[in-house]
Amino acid sequence: MTPSVLPVAHNGSHSAGAASTASTVEGNGSAPKEVIVKSSPYWPDGLAHQLSSPQPSLYENLESAASRFPGKTALQYYGGAVSYARLRQEVEALAGFLERQCGVARGDRVVLYMQNSPQYVISYYAILRSNAVVVPVNPMNITAELRHIIEDCGAKVALLGEELYENVRPLLGDAIKHAIVARYADYLADSTDLPLPAVLTEPGPELDVHPEFSADIAPKAVHWRAALAAAQQPSPYVASLEDLAVIPYTSGTTAAPKGCMHTNRSATHVVAASVQWCQLSPESVFLCAMPMFHVTGMQQCMNVAISLGSTMVVMTRWDSRCAALLIERYRIGFWIAISTMMVDFMSLPDLERFDLSSIERLAGGGAAMPKALAQRIEARLGVPYMEGYGLSETIAATHINPPQRCKLQCLGIPIQDTESIVVDPTTLEVLGSRVTGEILISGPQVFMGYWGRPDATRDAFVEVGGIRYLRTGDLGYIDEDGYFFFVDRLKRMINVSGYKVWPAEVETLLFEHPAIQEACVVAARDARRGETVKAFVVLRAGADASAKQIIEWGREHMASYKVPQIVEFVPALPRTGSGKVQWRLLQERENESSLLAG
Repeated sequence: MTPSVLPVAHNGSHSAGAASTASTVEGNGSAPKEVIVKSSPYWPDGLAHQLSSPQPSLYENLESAASRFPGKTALQYYGGAVSYARLRQEVEALAGFLERQCGVARGDRVVLYMQNSPQYVISYYAILRSNAVVVPVNPMNITAELRHIIEDCGAKVALLGEELYENVRPLLGDAIKHAIVARYADYLADSTDLPLPAVLTEPGPELDVHPEFSADIAPKAVHWRAALAAAQQPSPYVASLEDLAVIPYTSGTTAAPKGCMHTNRSATHVVAASVQWCQLSPESVFLCAMPMFHVTGMQQCMNVAISLGSTMVVMTRWDSRCAALLIERYRIGFWIAISTMMVDFMSLPDLERFDLSSIERLAGGGAAMPKALAQRIEARLGVPYMEGYGLSETIAATHINPPQRCKLQCLGIPIQDTESIVVDPTTLEVLGSRVTGEILISGPQVFMGYWGRPDATRDAFVEVGGIRYLRTGDLGYIDEDGYFFFVDRLKRMINVSGYKVWPAEVETLLFEHPAIQEACVVAARDARRGETVKAFVVLRAGADASAKQIIEWGREHMASYKVPQIVEFVPALPRTGSGKVQWRLLQERENESSLLAG
């Protein structure tokens, strides 16, 4: 097979019908290699294939925005506003507290365990300002899941929302030495007519948290306001582009979640590329409804907005009516939303009464947007739904649809400086158009590896044609125009409303149920979530448990999106001759049942 089938790198010509051209590609630290690549004829007009370098660090983006736009609103929070000057001031004060009172030093990992809020943004950038590393944790995770992440990355400090304090308290004085506890409602306006989530209206829990800081407190758990009031000054900012900045955790094919190591360089590449790709400016107003712990919300909403000095309109919890009101009131122009959100949003009975004409870009990913819904969205909002693709290992986007030519249910084309190919998963032979294989990626946004997991890191990469690629574990193909399409998963991942659920992890947790002998978890189709979790369960001899009881037990022992929503009891699980459970057989059986059910 000739090298000209390597689609698609964006370093060559991008005119319509461009011929294959030679270009130089660098792949994750490997020496530059000359390869023959085919460029998509639909590369965005006027957009360079490569970013200028170096980019500023994540924190330097905030510093620049605050210097250029000190009086501009950085955060709109249900009527409350935080200017860029105040944002930087509170970031500095919190960074000083982390350093001076919590002992955070350069390279230390700090857990960020909150819902979307002004405190989330302040905490994220304060950790970076203290030259430390952000470890974002899903607020739906409970104590056992949280403990694993904390012990795995060695974090000793956590910043968290007060509604999550009970999950952290068992770890205080043990895994966690210092905790700063925030009340999101502190940043609300005195009054608002916007619908508020319960976490902002219900009385906060009674916490054994000290209202004022004292050096004698051990373990040190203090209120957010006390940390800021201490008005400590941080040491100089010295982190480089090569310093670790963020470690998002993702579950692999084994039960234990793994930390994806990202430097300032890998994170800011996606930020700068997205700004150019989506044609954003400081005047763009962002709706931040995607959870910021997730790389999509973190990067495409929060970090992109701050790099521009734009205004973020932040939602703590998703509410379709509130979203419509916010779009109308603040003239929101850029919105990242997964398909589950859009199903809910487009179902508003009085959606027609809202002025949504300010929307200029609507983008998302995580799960394919149903064709009929995408067509309804474009008819109502006047813009296409621009799908993209990325992983925790690439800290968000590697592929995005060109704004002027979006294809439905399509991952898009590789973004700036990014090379992506489709190969046979076994032989690594590069495949041609419309042939399904594993999607591989090489580019500046690819992670350094898994924290403390050299073997897993080694297995995540492969060399093809002299270039080091990340193995995504996703199956797809490339069409004749250079667009990538998702087909299936090489790994056993279930996609629940954009959240990744790994069956092995859920199975391990289910084995702890006293009535369960063994279980096999598969994906079941769900009209709202796209997919949901189903468990085939074998009960222990003499044990008795209903499906409802197992589901309720699951809610107490794992994050809600991981809990099996369907439980089917079976006398035994199918096995291979070597004794391995034939999960693929069960998955195929479930897929056939879904098709027959219509």
